[in-house]
Amino acid sequence: MRLGRLLAARGDHARGLIRNPDQASDLEAIGFEAVVCDLEADDADVASAISGAGAVVFAAGAGGGSGAARKRTMDYGGAVKLIEAAKQNGIRRYVIVSSMGAGNPPPAGEGDVFGEYLRAKADADAAVRDSGLDYTIVRPGGLTDDPGTGRVRAADSVERGSIPRDDVAEVLVAVLDTPGTVGVTFELVSGDTPVEEAVSAVAGPS
Repeated sequence: MRLGRLLAARGDHARGLIRNPDQASDLEAIGFEAVVCDLEADDADVASAISGAGAVVFAAGAGGGSGAARKRTMDYGGAVKLIEAAKQNGIRRYVIVSSMGAGNPPPAGEGDVFGEYLRAKADADAAVRDSGLDYTIVRPGGLTDDPGTGRVRAADSVERGSIPRDDVAEVLVAVLDTPGTVGVTFELVSGDTPVEEAVSAVAGPS
């Protein structure tokens, strides 16, 4: 929702995949095209849902309160389905919202549900890296609903912390606008650096 609002406000045609049709009006109210497509469904036609897109952003997740099984089917399985759909459509750009801790998840069987969440994110990140797509992996810390500040800290590795969802959305827009972020993985928390400057700092040559 936050990313779609930012993209629509500047005139981009943003499309959001939803599993619940009742959510369509919320997206449409901010200029976000709603497409009903359940990434967990075996018969989901993801390729048709994203046809014609210039880039895809995987920001879905099983969400709090879900069990270990859904971490695997959504946080990993959903990301893989979107990878395959991007390939089928010839869409090169793929940005994934991962998580701090995904770079070093606990061994299988440890960490209960959160451990499975990190393992699912780690496996999704690996699938993205191996996909051949022009990827960027963004690993934010704990997400909050606090108002965004427009200032963050981004690097290969940062101290554990939190970040407003508003600021993550702003970072995703900057990533999409910065070709040098292709092939880059970075962690992200609140900080003192303006978003565009922080993203430019982690980017390589464009």
